[in-house]
Amino acid sequence: MFEIDKVKFGNFLSARRKEKGMTQKELAGQLFLSDKAISKWERGVSHS
Repeated sequence: MFEIDKVKFGNFLSARRKEKGMTQKELAGQLFLSDKAISKWERGVSHS
């Protein structure tokens, strides 16, 4: 099964979000998630 590098994904997500001038809360709202979930993803500490 394919395993994604959580740290690389987090760095990518953070960079794209900042390029768009979005806050974690704004991105979370568009994805119907919590800003805490976005923060965990960006830090590479999500458990899924």
